[in-house]
Amino acid sequence: MRTKGTVMETVRVGLVGSGFVTAIHAEALARVAGARVDAVASPTPGKAARFAAERGIPKHFQDYRALYDLKEIDLVVLGLPNDLHADAAVLAAQAGKHVVVEKPLALNLAECDRMIAACSDAGVMLGYAEELCFAPKYVRLKQLVDEGAFGRVHTVKQSEKHDGPHAAWFYDPERSGGGVTMDMGCHAIEFFRWLLGKDGAKARIKSVFASMRTVIHGDKTVSEDESLLLLSFDDGAIGLAEESWSKPGGMDDRAEVFGTEGQAYVDLMHGNALRTYARRGLGYAVEKAGETRGWSYPVFEEIWNYGFVQEMEHFVACLREGREPLEKGEDGRAVLEAIMALYASARSRSVVDLPFERAVARPIDLWRPF
Repeated sequence: MRTKGTVMETVRVGLVGSGFVTAIHAEALARVAGARVDAVASPTPGKAARFAAERGIPKHFQDYRALYDLKEIDLVVLGLPNDLHADAAVLAAQAGKHVVVEKPLALNLAECDRMIAACSDAGVMLGYAEELCFAPKYVRLKQLVDEGAFGRVHTVKQSEKHDGPHAAWFYDPERSGGGVTMDMGCHAIEFFRWLLGKDGAKARIKSVFASMRTVIHGDKTVSEDESLLLLSFDDGAIGLAEESWSKPGGMDDRAEVFGTEGQAYVDLMHGNALRTYARRGLGYAVEKAGETRGWSYPVFEEIWNYGFVQEMEHFVACLREGREPLEKGEDGRAVLEAIMALYASARSRSVVDLPFERAVARPIDLWRPF
């Protein structure tokens, strides 16, 4: 990585995108010592200007390539639709910028390889934004796993559920690459790899099995909005993920760990939430992701509980100190490989072994060819 052996006093950041996740990135980076957001770019006319004005960001652009031309920018954080990740990351690397990419890394393995190669050739960091590996409750859970508190871990579960995406492009498989498995299943896959020790052979994914269906949002998408994902690891451990776009009442994110000497149950959100009832919904007066009419559970310090602040803190520290990130492009590729195998499994209704290298434009093409 280019900064190895050097120290960056301040990491100057450019945000690419101006939607829901970029707003989270901006808020997270505002809390990170040693980071400063200097510019934002968004292709929607006027949106970058509004985003910048609301947050005191000095510069804004409609074309992100103009942001890349700024010599003072060290790092770009991509919060774009999935189909734009590869080109935006490659151009950033060619401009000498370090890159953090929101999940999933790209639409297919060829794009992942192109991104990884471009960043390697340019000597810049390619960070993969998987916030669950930085969420405080899950970090504590991993510490207990690593200390052997539960003995040999044989089963891990993770579920993430809400009532559907906050932007229309998620429902378009041409842009998103898939449904809830692509959107949220990627969290579970990397969570399993990280928790079980992805740097060792034991956390290598051996095979997968999946069930996918569209139960609520068939009027909006041909993609799946419910999925059950089963991953088998080389050391015999099993990971079970439940992913849903069909649960009202706000976000639900939980994990369970079972070992030969104990077990743990972790509710990421509700232990920090208020139990509320609102006829009009909590977001009726402001832009809000998710349906919150009736009972819901607004969370105190949501971006901190979810690990977004700690995630950005980590990437900034890696640049300032010249070290490799915990979550990098290769991890995003490994996740996408498993996702592709899961879509193939859902179509064949059978176990699919890894490695899985079948070339398709989008993972969902392996389940519902267009």
